[in-house]
Amino acid sequence: MLAKWFVRIPRTTWQYYSLRVPSSSRATARAVHLPATSSLRGIRPTSDGTGLVLSDAQRKTIYALSTPPGKAGVAVIRISGVDALQVWRAVVCRPTKGRSLVKARIHIEGDPEPWRMYRCEVVHPETQELLDSGLAIYFKGPKSFTGDDTVELHVHSGRAVIASVLAALGSFPTLRLAEPGEFTRRAFESGRLDLTEVEGLHDLINADTSSQRQAALQAAGGILKDRFESLRATILRSLSLVEALIDFGEEDVEDHVLDEAKALARQTYGILGSLLSDYRRSEIVRTGLRVAIFGPPNAGKSTLLNFLAKREAAIVTNIPGTTRDVLEVSLDISGLPVIISDTAGIRATDDVVETIGIKRALEAVEKADLKLCVIDIQDIIGSSPVLSPDLIAIIRHTRPIVLLNKLDSATPNVLEETELVHRLVQEYGAVGVWAVSLRTGAGVDAFLEEFGDHLRERFALNDGLNEEDVPLVINARHREHLISASNFISAFLDQTTASSDGEVDLETPQDLVLAAEELRYAAQSIGKITGRIDVEDILDTIFREFCIGK
Repeated sequence: MLAKWFVRIPRTTWQYYSLRVPSSSRATARAVHLPATSSLRGIRPTSDGTGLVLSDAQRKTIYALSTPPGKAGVAVIRISGVDALQVWRAVVCRPTKGRSLVKARIHIEGDPEPWRMYRCEVVHPETQELLDSGLAIYFKGPKSFTGDDTVELHVHSGRAVIASVLAALGSFPTLRLAEPGEFTRRAFESGRLDLTEVEGLHDLINADTSSQRQAALQAAGGILKDRFESLRATILRSLSLVEALIDFGEEDVEDHVLDEAKALARQTYGILGSLLSDYRRSEIVRTGLRVAIFGPPNAGKSTLLNFLAKREAAIVTNIPGTTRDVLEVSLDISGLPVIISDTAGIRATDDVVETIGIKRALEAVEKADLKLCVIDIQDIIGSSPVLSPDLIAIIRHTRPIVLLNKLDSATPNVLEETELVHRLVQEYGAVGVWAVSLRTGAGVDAFLEEFGDHLRERFALNDGLNEEDVPLVINARHREHLISASNFISAFLDQTTASSDGEVDLETPQDLVLAAEELRYAAQSIGKITGRIDVEDILDTIFREFCIGK
């Protein structure tokens, strides 16, 4: 059992700590003075269940612009902390008639009703100068985003308006400007969000495609947290069974207890394996699917890139070898983030610069998740195709999707009249064939729709997920801890696996204790994902990625 001492140090540098002392010393433990502004919301849980009381300086009321700077209809300025309500009383006034900038202002009587929007005037707390008219809302802690009292001022988003309101807030001695991500960090510290929800919120703010939005919503909504907490609970259940054997011995515990513990561990090990195998798909959703366009010169590769980008991203001419380097463009195709690379035409050449470009093209094709080969349909019609042996070898090696361009230059039924598709699939190893005319647009819409479906099917990227699905998106931090947990569970299973004669090789009670520690470490690894245990070393990195005001 533990007791606590609260220690008082000089007033100018008050810091409050929870000190662990033996239970035998409880009689001598005493509590000393705490400042009136201290609050349970200022106590951050630590890994051993005790709390570290944050100082007044750390819990100081903060403010910041929460919307992007620049000219717009509305700007939201957020104030959060113990003095947020005092700010309301000083700067929020009842709307008055007339346009005088300096006159007697009537402040709203009484404290505002929480979660109700008020039409108001925003004034300077010292001079009562009218700064702007707008709306204000009060969120009462702990049922606010940060867990503290929070006020939001909705004013016009002109630079002068924003600057004047921020300057007025800066005149309060108890307020300071928030650091990047500090509002969200306070939400985490007060237990309103866990780390996966924080990361989901960050991903939602930065989502560019519908798939990224869907994945971020799941993380921000707690689906990832629930999955990881379920895994951790299963590990702890297995650990409790092993500890029962340690505490009571085999004589007082049923024979199947260890088998049940191992079954739970195997179940968890399998789920961890599924999560880790999905990591590449997670990367695709988070950072984009890499697609490399390659093929012979003048086949229409750069034209395809421009068509997809809906702008002149690449130079297009009738001169072979115009593209000399790899050009990348980020696109949204059927809700998926796709990074498309236009590459130099592949052919034999004595041009030194073009040769370097072709080498880079081959490197881009090798690194791509999906290869897209663009071929002039005239180059492959007939019994003697004019494709170079090098290009045919690349097609057979990479098994790309083939796009036959310049369909307008061929007969309408060219695909039915020849064995073109059969040859590309059977002889060259293409995984899909489409025929289009990038000049006229014929067949392009059908290609884009089927291409998006092909991406989702090939990389198992569904249109949406439900809670029963394995979570689609995990990041590198999650993966690191999942690998660690998987290794610990594997070690536990190895230590408790029956030998060739059917007996479990646990010669002493200490062996079982060591096996139990593997499960304990596995549970800790999962806990680090959600922040259930102390993760102070990674908090700064996570919250630094947020902008000020979030």
